[in-house]
Amino acid sequence: MTDKNRSIPQPDIAPPVAHPTVPKNRLPSGSCDSHAHIFGPADRYPYVSPRGYTPHNASLDDYAGLLHHLGFDRAVLVQPSVYGTDNRLMTDALARTREDSLGIAWRGIAVLDDSVTDSELERLHDLGVRGLRLNLLFQGAEVGFDEGARLADRIAPLGWHLQFLINIASFEDFAGRLSRLPVESVIDHIGHFPAINGPDLPQFADLKALMREGRSWVKLSGPNRISGHDAAPFTDAQRLAEDLISHVPDRLVFGTDWPHVQLSTSMPDDGVLVDELYRWCGGDQAMAKRILVDNPERLYSF
Repeated sequence: MTDKNRSIPQPDIAPPVAHPTVPKNRLPSGSCDSHAHIFGPADRYPYVSPRGYTPHNASLDDYAGLLHHLGFDRAVLVQPSVYGTDNRLMTDALARTREDSLGIAWRGIAVLDDSVTDSELERLHDLGVRGLRLNLLFQGAEVGFDEGARLADRIAPLGWHLQFLINIASFEDFAGRLSRLPVESVIDHIGHFPAINGPDLPQFADLKALMREGRSWVKLSGPNRISGHDAAPFTDAQRLAEDLISHVPDRLVFGTDWPHVQLSTSMPDDGVLVDELYRWCGGDQAMAKRILVDNPERLYSF
């Protein structure tokens, strides 16, 4: 092994399922996967240190292949914590899709601190970025809530939102703090709300209130991250999803969460995760279309 190879960090998490199933339901035209990450190669796009994990390479081409396999036509690349505020991989990918879209319409969510210039914000918008992510849950070179709130004033004219990776059960006054922002918010992975709690706790009611006010959106993603079950069907997470679908269907989007980093459970099959959404919708094709097509079309301005 060469010195160069020894300097490249090795993955310390599992790779995604290599051959996921095809969803039982054919996705409607314009369906959007609203949450996924790409990684590597590490010698070109180095990871921050310290970080919570070291991923396998997961390229734009790999991800586009998955999207075609599952039936998605649109996708949102989300800046992961292991790159901190270095958005080069994502922006290089978005720039590349201007020449070759790989048959997908793309958007991006960046991670920035308040040193970013206005001209850079405009460049990112032209590339397809539509929001900033705040990781307030896991380790990484991230931006805190107060800095994110300052950035919100600057991204409001662009029509961007703030995306939050938080646990709504433990993040103090999350509803009050998000309601005071000058932009809309998007909350990852059903609020990272432990599914064992069920939908009746006050924090979940606060989440729905934010959504009804038109202040927030929720990603129906990562049920495996909040469930007490190791594999689908995630019936406990289903209670939360069904409650949201029943009360605030116009503020929901779906994401695979590929390639499923930093899990404490088994690696999920992406085709099965799509089938989980249809199960949560009770097989209602119109509702599935609302979550997969209509809502992300508004949120990400496709």
